[in-house]
Amino acid sequence: MGASCSCVPRSPERAGQEKLKNHKIIFVVGGPGSGKGTQCEKIVEKYGYTHLSTGDLLRAEVGSGSERGKKLSAIMEKGELVPLDTVLDMLRDAMVAKADVSKGFLIDGYPREVKQGEEFEKKIGPPTLLLYVDAGKDTMVKRLLKRGETSGRADDNEETIKMRLETYYKATEPVIAFYESRGIVRKLNAEGTVDDVFKQVCTHLDTLK
Repeated sequence: MGASCSCVPRSPERAGQEKLKNHKIIFVVGGPGSGKGTQCEKIVEKYGYTHLSTGDLLRAEVGSGSERGKKLSAIMEKGELVPLDTVLDMLRDAMVAKADVSKGFLIDGYPREVKQGEEFEKKIGPPTLLLYVDAGKDTMVKRLLKRGETSGRADDNEETIKMRLETYYKATEPVIAFYESRGIVRKLNAEGTVDDVFKQVCTHLDTLK
């Protein structure tokens, strides 16, 4: 009689971590109006990374009409926060789906607090770098007001913008401090032109092997 196999099936976390372990993972943090979305587009174009925004993933899941999407829709309609585990499962699924064709991942607007970063590392893996797209408050207000002239977005008005920036700073400062202690934060001066900022991005990404 052959020896029986006592193999334990791998959890999705383990399987995902193994599939992603040689990929670069870059957290991209920046306030509304800092230009981080534009920089992410340029990184995708030049370096072949996959750009993942938790907001986009949530909207896509809700739009798909899947079982998970229906649950998310119900949570969001009540104005409640989507559970962190659900967000991380979606991020991991999206990363694993692209693992064979992507050179790395840009995780946009995440983590918003230290606990989110810690949970991400448990479920998915540690970040290689955190790119901090840093523009001054006045610059961000000006850019958002300018965008508001054509965007039609209700939240692109001065009062709402200032509240959004307060929320952003309060949430982000501890995250930056947490990763600075590991030496993986790369701060970009986002006051200049798109190309000026991208030159800074390239100096950091070109050193990654």
